[in-house]
Amino acid sequence: MLQANAKYHLGQIVRHRKHPFRGVIFDVDPTFANTEEWYQAIPEDSRPKREQPFYHLLAENDQSYYVAYVSEQNLVPDWSGEPVDHPDIPELFGPFTDGQYPLHFALN
Repeated sequence: MLQANAKYHLGQIVRHRKHPFRGVIFDVDPTFANTEEWYQAIPEDSRPKREQPFYHLLAENDQSYYVAYVSEQNLVPDWSGEPVDHPDIPELFGPFTDGQYPLHFALN
């Protein structure tokens, strides 16, 4: 049985290791759970392994806000202390506190 432990947590701000965006984690898949089409669209030499956590982010870059799906190997913590301005954050999280966002609801 595969055992996957997530390195990052809900409400944490992270940055992409290679691309210029950052975001707030709002969900985690223990292993790859997106479409095969999405996976195959990644250039083969950059394609992450499937057997690792994948994170759903409310992401931002200099031009826009969006939802990103990123493998753990491509994330690093964001230590800037700056909030993320994604417009959907208030639907899931409370006010930015101590470098992260608290959830609005309890998880099982």
